[in-house]
Amino acid sequence: MIEVKNLTKSFDGKTILHDVNATFYTGKTNLIIGQSGSGKTVLMKSIVGLVTPEKGEILYDGRDLLKMDSEQIKLLRQEIGMLFQGSALFDSETVLGNVMFPLVMFSDMTRDEMMQRARFCIERVNLKGAEDKYPSEISGGMQKRVAIARAIALNPKYLFCDEPNSGLDPRTSILIDELLKDITHEYNITTIINTHDMNSVLGIGENIVFINHGRNEWTGNKEDIYRSPSKALNDFVFANELFKKVRDAVLRT
Repeated sequence: MIEVKNLTKSFDGKTILHDVNATFYTGKTNLIIGQSGSGKTVLMKSIVGLVTPEKGEILYDGRDLLKMDSEQIKLLRQEIGMLFQGSALFDSETVLGNVMFPLVMFSDMTRDEMMQRARFCIERVNLKGAEDKYPSEISGGMQKRVAIARAIALNPKYLFCDEPNSGLDPRTSILIDELLKDITHEYNITTIINTHDMNSVLGIGENIVFINHGRNEWTGNKEDIYRSPSKALNDFVFANELFKKVRDAVLRT
């Protein structure tokens, strides 16, 4: 579990996050949503440790990131998996080489053990047989799955995903969502997903944090969201006419 308490962050005298409080649960898909400029990306970067807030606490199972020394932060990073928006694969490495990368950098496994672990992760994301292919030889959806395999290679306790469906078609996006949800449940990971994808929100949103103008305006799950009294949340989530019809149908039941 990751807890954020009274988090405040400013840039050039402008406050981006205002005393944000949020809890991200272990074994659930936790989503951070909000309009562009709402502060959700700054929140994610703060939790990961890429930016330092002026005030607050960021607790990883009770351990405050903001009070850790460099050695403690280094150890914590070994418990974290990252899935970047553009997959961030190494073009010169094969699928196997990409997934092995964090194992080479941060584990003390033998090469045979690293290869065995990497092959296991590749198979887990349904890419068996693609080990020797290069990123340029596979589709965007397959690249995203490689990135997920790499993110779980070190068996992380915490998994951060930045816009995992960016650039993917709707069908592939659903497959990625379901894969992230399955891995989260299977390995009991605290997964935090920063997303604009409303299909993800309504599909796998087990714990949703809505950031509006730097504040946590609403927290709930994909069932609660249909009956939220927050006008800002409704305007954001149900801007699409199709989603409005879905909401109206749910409210009539």
